[in-house]
Amino acid sequence: MNDMDETTGPGRVRASGRRSFTRGWFIGGGLSLIWTVPTLLSVWEVPHLGANLVGTAIVVVFAAVFLASVPFARRTPASWQRVIPAAVMFALSLGLAPLIGDDVRWMWTFIGVAIAVSNIGRRPTWILVLPLSALSFAVGEWTGADTFTSFLNSAIILSVSVMMLSFIENITTLERLRTAQEQVAELAAERERSRVARDVHDILGHSLTVITVKAELAGRLMDAGSPAARDEVAQIEQLSRGALADVRATVHGYRGVSISGELAAARAALESAGVAAELPGSTDQVPSDRRELAGWVVREAVTNVVRHAEASVCRVSLDARSVEVADDGRGPSDAPSSGSGLSGLRERVETAGGRTTVGPSDLGGFRVRVTW
Repeated sequence: MNDMDETTGPGRVRASGRRSFTRGWFIGGGLSLIWTVPTLLSVWEVPHLGANLVGTAIVVVFAAVFLASVPFARRTPASWQRVIPAAVMFALSLGLAPLIGDDVRWMWTFIGVAIAVSNIGRRPTWILVLPLSALSFAVGEWTGADTFTSFLNSAIILSVSVMMLSFIENITTLERLRTAQEQVAELAAERERSRVARDVHDILGHSLTVITVKAELAGRLMDAGSPAARDEVAQIEQLSRGALADVRATVHGYRGVSISGELAAARAALESAGVAAELPGSTDQVPSDRRELAGWVVREAVTNVVRHAEASVCRVSLDARSVEVADDGRGPSDAPSSGSGLSGLRERVETAGGRTTVGPSDLGGFRVRVTW
C-alpha cells in the first residue's frame, strides 16, 4: 500500500490511525500482562536465587516481545516474518519449563494472541493456533494434570486467539475502507481540478479571442475617426466583465453552457473577425441532454477558427446526433488539431460518451465534428 506523505493529506490520516491502534494495543496488551504475575510467583517458589532471577528475566523479555508483536507485524511486509515474535515467545516459555513445569502452558495464551495480531491471514493463524491449543492439552495430560484444567487451558488459548483474530480482521477491513474512501476523495478532487482547468481554458480562450479581435477593430475605427469605436470599446468592457463572471461561476461549478447562447456568441465573434457566419436558424433538433455539450463544441471550434484559420466563411451544422463546425481557411495541415483546446474538447466529449473527429472540410479548410 503506497501512502502519501504522512505529514499531509490521507497519508497523515492513515498514519494517525495506525498510531492510535498501536497505542491501544500497548494499553490493552500491557493490562493483560497482569496474568503473568502467577507465573512470576511460581518462579519465585523455586528455592534458588539464581533460578528466580533467570526466570524473572525470561518473563520480562517474554512480556516485552509480546508488546512488540503488533508494531513489528505492521512494519514487516512478509507474512512468515510476522510470526517471529510468537516463535521467540514460545522458545522463552520453554526456558521456563525446568522451573515451573507444565504451568508454562498458561503463558501460551499470549503466544496465540501474538499469532492472531500478526495479521498473517485466517488460515495460517488457524494452522498455528490449533496445534498450540492441542499441545497445551497434550502436555497437561502427559504430566498428569487435571483433565478439566487441561481442557480449560486449551480452550482459553483457542478462544482468545480466535477473538483477537476477528478483531484484527475487523481493524484491517476498516483501514482498507478508509483507504478506499481517501482514494475516492483524491480522484474526485483530481477530477474537479481537471474540470476547472478545462472550463477556465475554454472560457478564457474564447472570451479573450473575441476581446482581442474587437480591440483591433476598435483601434482601426479610432484611427479612422469612426464613432463606432466607442461601441466596440463598450462591448470589450462587457465581454471582459462577462468573462470574469464566467470564471468565477466555473470555479464554483455553477456555470452552464447552452447551444443557443454559444451560437449567438459565435456570430458576434465571427463578424468581428470578418468571417461570414453560416449558422443554423434553430437548435430544436439537438436533444436536451446534449445541448451543453454542443455548446462547448461550438465555443471551442469557433474560437479556433477566429484564432488560427484565416477563414472567410465558418459554417455550423446541427442535427439530432451531431454538431459540426467547418471553415474555408488554411486547412488541416496547419490546424492545431492536438492543441490544448481541442484536446480538452475531446476529453469532454469522451467523458459524455461522444466521439470527436477532425479533418478537412468540404469548404476547403478545417472541420470539427462531434457525434453522440
